Amino acid sequence: MSAANTEQADALMGALRRQAAGRLTVFLGAAPGVGKTYAMLSRARELHRQGIDVVIGIVETHGRAETLALVEGLPQLARKRVEYQGRQLEEMDLDGLLARKPAIALVDELAHRNAPGSRHERRWQDVEELLDAGIDVYTTVNIQHLESLNDVVHQITGIRVSETVPDAVFERLRDIRLVDLPARELIERLNQGKVYLPEQAAQALQAFFSPSNLTALRELAMQTVSEHVDADLRETRTARGLGSIALQRHVLIAIDGQGQSEYLVRAGSRIAERRGAPWTVVTVDTGDSADATVHGADLAGEATPRHATARAEQQRQMELDKAFALARNLGGETEVLHNTDVVQALLDAAAARGARAIVIGRTRERPVARIFNRTLTQQLLQRGARYELTIVSTPRARQRGRRFQDLAGERLAPREPALILTATLVSVAVAALAERFLGLQELSPVFLVAVMLVASRTRMVAAVITAVLCFGAFDFFFIEPRLTFVISAPRGVATVLLFLAAALIAGRLASRLRMQVTALRAANTHATAMQKLARQLSKAADLGQVIAASAAVLESTLHAEVWMRIGDASGPEAAHRALTEKDDGAAAWTQRQGQPSGRYTDTLSESSWWFLPLQDGAQTLGVVALRFPPAMARLSFEQRRLAESMTEDIAQAASRTRLVAELEAARVSGETERLRSALLSSVSHDLRSPLASMIGSADSLAQFGKDMGEADRAELLDTIRVEGQRLDRYIQNLLDMTRLGQQGLTLARDWIGVDELIGSAARRLQRYLPDTRVQTQLAPDLGPLHVHPALIEQALFNVMENAAKFSPPGQAIRVLARRLDDGMLGIDTIDQGPGIPEDERRRIFDMFYSVERGDRGKHGTGLGLTIVQGIVGAHMGRVEALPGPDGVGTTIRIALPLD
Repeated sequence: MSAANTEQADALMGALRRQAAGRLTVFLGAAPGVGKTYAMLSRARELHRQGIDVVIGIVETHGRAETLALVEGLPQLARKRVEYQGRQLEEMDLDGLLARKPAIALVDELAHRNAPGSRHERRWQDVEELLDAGIDVYTTVNIQHLESLNDVVHQITGIRVSETVPDAVFERLRDIRLVDLPARELIERLNQGKVYLPEQAAQALQAFFSPSNLTALRELAMQTVSEHVDADLRETRTARGLGSIALQRHVLIAIDGQGQSEYLVRAGSRIAERRGAPWTVVTVDTGDSADATVHGADLAGEATPRHATARAEQQRQMELDKAFALARNLGGETEVLHNTDVVQALLDAAAARGARAIVIGRTRERPVARIFNRTLTQQLLQRGARYELTIVSTPRARQRGRRFQDLAGERLAPREPALILTATLVSVAVAALAERFLGLQELSPVFLVAVMLVASRTRMVAAVITAVLCFGAFDFFFIEPRLTFVISAPRGVATVLLFLAAALIAGRLASRLRMQVTALRAANTHATAMQKLARQLSKAADLGQVIAASAAVLESTLHAEVWMRIGDASGPEAAHRALTEKDDGAAAWTQRQGQPSGRYTDTLSESSWWFLPLQDGAQTLGVVALRFPPAMARLSFEQRRLAESMTEDIAQAASRTRLVAELEAARVSGETERLRSALLSSVSHDLRSPLASMIGSADSLAQFGKDMGEADRAELLDTIRVEGQRLDRYIQNLLDMTRLGQQGLTLARDWIGVDELIGSAARRLQRYLPDTRVQTQLAPDLGPLHVHPALIEQALFNVMENAAKFSPPGQAIRVLARRLDDGMLGIDTIDQGPGIPEDERRRIFDMFYSVERGDRGKHGTGLGLTIVQGIVGAHMGRVEALPGPDGVGTTIRIALPLD
């Protein structure tokens, strides 16, 4: 038995088995709430009216009025009660349904897990038993419950579904019905309480029922239905002995720029639209184009005769550009394929996209090619049997007459005939000289060199013409009898024929190698330009540098005048001055719409500039304007592609610098806000102590001053003075912080010497604590600091004051300043106190942390080391507590950047 007969027999047996058992109809939805149960009940009521025995096995109405209304009037089997852990659970009465044996049983929620103690663990097992008993079953299920899609659903939603249905259950399908609802309508139903209770609905909206999740689940549901419909179609056709057909979506449209390419794009887009399929327009570059196409890939943009295109090639490129632009406007994709074999290029592109349909225009079939089955249509039919081939006859193809063309069906470039004749004449002259003066008998290599030279510099058609001319010249001038095309000796016939074959093969190989070199050159030029741009953009730290670097690279690469605007920054200024009012309008339109405009487009094309949007996702960051020389009437595909790729990279760099600036501003804002909060908290926390002392002393003087001795009154006055000075220090720091906030959360930096900072803080300390001695030691190589002088002095004062409080009486405080190993300036304040345990050294910088030995001892906190940490952090420095020399005392180190 053949394989086809075996498949047909298997399909027939499967169909017979399904007819003997019950048939399964599934109402499939993408998510809860789309209306699966409603659709199932509506269908059941219609069948019931037709006299079909329909019974509700179990339906979950969830209290919805519209669902309850559909249940009324339909025969319904009483549910079975199952006791579990002291509770009464209701499940479908499977035995009662089997005994009742209706024509159709309605079983809702196929993935439901039955109560413990039921016959089957899952409801889908109940359904299989009903089907085996010959009962048709209508059921509902959501796509996330399908076992094969469990991992996919988890990746989409982040939720692992535990109740799943094996895919084998779907093999018993008679019918599958997709119940679909747009994501927005489903979310509206959820908000209206038609799916879950309000509390559950709010939670579901944050998790499973997000618009992106629902859209992805809808796509999965549609794919599943499509796959089952396709499988059912294949099995049905196989059972009937018909060949299977594949249902694929993508449509590939091939154009060549030889007339009516836009017509072909429109026709192909209509075909794809009718099928609801994505589509791509491609053209194949075989390397047989004129030199201008080759050098256009070099992106030099020069208008010299060496790089000028022939008129036919210009028209072809212009037609391709228009066709590609039309395809993009209609929603298709575009691509240029590089291959010497047009058929293989199209088949490879179709295979890469999973396409099953290829649309081509009616080709010019030459008689010789048709005889040997070498036309494009014939080769596609032979080598692409598994693809659907659609041939569109364009109006121009129907009206086209015979015209003189070269062997490739294209006109020669103006300079190619001269090169062909020159190569042929020179080869004849060289061969004659070699025969006369060198006695060379085998002259065919001379002509072969001429053919290869022409092939390496032009297209294949020129190489073939050169081979034929050289063949004729070789025969006419050097094969006996000479000056005739008659060949007397059989050996001579073999020689000239072998020469012709060798010339054609050599020309073909040289032309193919030239095409490959051209493609590699274009790819290398593109990669080099992108690498150069990326290297320059990686060094740009802000938008101004991004604009300057991008403009320089674009100008040197594309040989065009460049202007761009990103946000409020623009440049170069000279190019900006060249923009007219009309150009400014085009730039504003591109910025607003996020689409190209100006020259080389169909929008505001009167402008001499080509405006490209700089887009980061859906947001347009700015505009790039390019002005090419007036002689450049059109851009090659490679030039256009490179410009668009470079603008994408520029947009990414601009987005990166903007994000970095925002993060830096947020960091500075956070540091400054933290510093301000620390200052305000410390001041509000510590104002009570000096105020209480001052108020108490003043009250004592007011009430008991007359009865006090002179010494007591002096002591109370001294207390008021000292506490007033403390209060003055707190308020001064508060004012400093207020000024800092008024400056837009930036530091008012200035250059100041390290010795001046330390000396000022020491003198200030000795005014408040006259008995304190401060010893300073400064390294000789210290330069000035670029800091906020008042804040850094306050930080040094706080550290010195803290050290003075915990140093024994009479012991000096040592202050050392030197350059650290990491290049920062280190200022160490060393006391002779009891020291701080290692586990508490980091905690002393915490706000309101109190310890007898540390910053917040029994004498109060002052502004504290928390303030020091805030001030130093705002200067991008650090502060840390270290053990004192020889384990005695504590060292507080402030590290600040020197540059």
